[in-house]
Amino acid sequence: MAVNLADLSLPQLEGLKTQLDQEIEFLTNSIGQLKVVQTKYVEAKDSLNVLNKNNKGKELLVPLTSSMYVPGTLNDVEHVLVDVGTGYYVEKKVDDSKGFFKRKIDFLTKQIEKIQPALQEKHAMKQAVIEVMNVKIQQLQQSQQSSVGTTKA
Repeated sequence: MAVNLADLSLPQLEGLKTQLDQEIEFLTNSIGQLKVVQTKYVEAKDSLNVLNKNNKGKELLVPLTSSMYVPGTLNDVEHVLVDVGTGYYVEKKVDDSKGFFKRKIDFLTKQIEKIQPALQEKHAMKQAVIEVMNVKIQQLQQSQQSSVGTTKA
């Protein structure tokens, strides 16, 4: 059911604008979160390129926390443990891991592409509401000025 914005009162338009603002904020946050996760997968996929036969036996720093590392040696350049979610890790070959990360990146890209048009539509709807509100406010001001002008005469 479509509603003509011109038929709504100013308080109704203000409520609609507030609702659209909330929906825009939610969709924007959703896209932001998806992009953060997508970036982590891209970084993980890119870091797999370090695992090659030339680097076997090289020393490296292994992160224990985000700010604490211990020295280690790269022994296995053919297998990695991949976090597949909810605390589960699966041992995979490097090429299989690259494929896993590529699928995750592609999935997230598709999700972002699905949300983007909805966000643009909400922005357009909000702009239309603002325009109708401005017209109604101008009409209200003009009617108040004309009524003030007639009472002075």
